[in-house]
Amino acid sequence: MIAYIDGKLAYKDPTMAIMDVNGVGYEIKISLTTYSKLPGEGEKAKIYTYQHIKEDAQALYGFLDPNEKALFMHLISVSGIGPGTGIMMVSSMSVGEIRHAIVNEDVRSIQSIKGVGPKTAQRVILDLRDKLRKDELLSKAGVDTVPLARAHNTNRSEALAALVTLGFARAAAEKNLDQIQQKHGNELSVEELIKFALKSH
Repeated sequence: MIAYIDGKLAYKDPTMAIMDVNGVGYEIKISLTTYSKLPGEGEKAKIYTYQHIKEDAQALYGFLDPNEKALFMHLISVSGIGPGTGIMMVSSMSVGEIRHAIVNEDVRSIQSIKGVGPKTAQRVILDLRDKLRKDELLSKAGVDTVPLARAHNTNRSEALAALVTLGFARAAAEKNLDQIQQKHGNELSVEELIKFALKSH
């Protein structure tokens, strides 16, 4: 998977950026928030990416802020929300507004986003409110939770990807890694996380 692209911004419009890295142009679908913060064309930029692969296509989705990527990753983990809807959601509301709406179970705000019906809005809240509340409690306690740059780009996400590849159900593997990190701390290496997860099964 491509975690980020660091290069020169060759082109941008409100839905897409093209990053030039050593003469190769990467087309990246972006949110309006990212578009508004991108530098001018020809300037250097670092975009955190999610690579979506399906049978007939591949696409890169990109975010300047790792927190926005983290929220996007949470959203697309919800059944019924694909990357297209996820990018629409983070374009429609800020990261803070979406997190606030989910934590406070504000179905109406989530439902106001184009393409999100009442059932999907309820599912988003049901699936994510506890995760996001936990992130908020940790950040209030002074624990750095860029739930994302870290949780999604580093050891935990690499360990999660490895466990899923090994045949673990994603939800079970995520729960398992949460328990391991609560017990042993967040400084474990990818190898240590995988070993603990394999031993606990």
